[in-house]
Amino acid sequence: MPDKLESMLRSAMPAVDFCSMRYLRSRDEILTVRRNVPEPVQRGDDAGVMVAIRHDGGLGYAATCDLTPSGLAQAVRQAGRFAALTAGKSVVDVSSLAMPAPQGEYVGPEEIPYASVSLGEKFDLLRKTSERLKIDERIVDWETSFWHTAVESLYVTSGGGRVRQQLSYFAPAMSATANRRAETQTRTLGSLRGQCKQGGMEVLQMCQFKRAGQQLAEEALALLQADDCPTGTMPLLLASDQMMLQIHESIGHPLELDRILGDERNYAGTSFVTPDMFGTYRYGSERLNVTFDPTRPEQFASYGWDDEGAAAKKEFIIQNGVLRRGLGSVTSQARLGLPGVACGRACNWNRPPIDRMANLNVEPGEATLAEMIAQVQHGVYMKTNKSWSIDDSRNKFQFGCEYAELIENGKLTKVVKNPNYRGLSATFWRSLRAVGRKETIGVFGTPYCGKGEPNQCIRVGHASPACLFENVDVFGGA
Repeated sequence: MPDKLESMLRSAMPAVDFCSMRYLRSRDEILTVRRNVPEPVQRGDDAGVMVAIRHDGGLGYAATCDLTPSGLAQAVRQAGRFAALTAGKSVVDVSSLAMPAPQGEYVGPEEIPYASVSLGEKFDLLRKTSERLKIDERIVDWETSFWHTAVESLYVTSGGGRVRQQLSYFAPAMSATANRRAETQTRTLGSLRGQCKQGGMEVLQMCQFKRAGQQLAEEALALLQADDCPTGTMPLLLASDQMMLQIHESIGHPLELDRILGDERNYAGTSFVTPDMFGTYRYGSERLNVTFDPTRPEQFASYGWDDEGAAAKKEFIIQNGVLRRGLGSVTSQARLGLPGVACGRACNWNRPPIDRMANLNVEPGEATLAEMIAQVQHGVYMKTNKSWSIDDSRNKFQFGCEYAELIENGKLTKVVKNPNYRGLSATFWRSLRAVGRKETIGVFGTPYCGKGEPNQCIRVGHASPACLFENVDVFGGA
């Protein structure tokens, strides 16, 4: 980050009610080895500034990658014109909102800096791990990959706010695909980039990257021989890597306040949740406790302040099954008169912040995995998301998993393939029978959460223990 950048931003600020400037630079590297053969390196380096102006009740944005005084001045003029055009025409009087003036710095974890390991060493590690996946001739496709992004940002406001943040995002991935005649099955390491965290090369140890290959390949082969998942209403035990998707789709998105307000109707849909539900609605059983927590450093969407300067803080979204607060930033909170969280987030310098999930987690319970299995006479234990479908109010859903095992008479028995389940968000979480202890928690996430017009694809984190649900509609088939 150039030393002179902050003074340039300050000098460019106009005399308005409120102005913020958010500089962001991201540097990406994607390395892939497929079938033991390295693919070309993919790299990117992107930087720019977003200007936001609030004046006389109007709000305007403009972004630029021209980081010169003249480039910033042009962006300021454009944002000012948009603020003037929207004055008196917005759904909320932005002049009534007290914008934060934060002060501080936040540096995310990176014990073994990604840049400290040479390109050759990284490819050697990927190749050796790739070779461990090819354990049988029926493994017909296999891949290992690293995706690393280094981000630095500076947020300054006309009220004297200044926040500098530095983050290291790392998403290792691995997959093995097995084939036998007309049957093809794939196992991945926590789904599509699901093993994403903040940190450096130590993330590989956290997800046991070097050791995971043989087990994934063995499980892909086992699926070739397996019967289809049974069909019926039964207990369902979800591993933490599938809980990630369940939380994301049937808690995270329905509780975004801008979606509840109808702002996302054109593109991402609405929500079955209505404003009157907050504070009284039983979202789940008493065992369900869900927190919004950007302060947990190793998770994928951790930060010190959001992109509007609100300080990160752990908040209970659902407590003992009751809906407490929504996922809404400063503007949405004012429009609905409801408590929210520090979740004004933008995917890049050329997008304005909107209401987004960050780290949305299920808090641990008291059951061991063995105790949850022992409770089940006839049910299914499912792992790793493979497919998802949910309606535009984020209520009716159908999800598929890569791998499952039958639970019979309190014990895991045989592997079954093509496991699926369906339900309604409005009732599903009330069927939560048991929540796993800390040792069952997995830390996962996704770099691909899409929302907004124009679209913003953002990083989200989810940590959860394994969870047992009762009376779930389970079925087999691809």
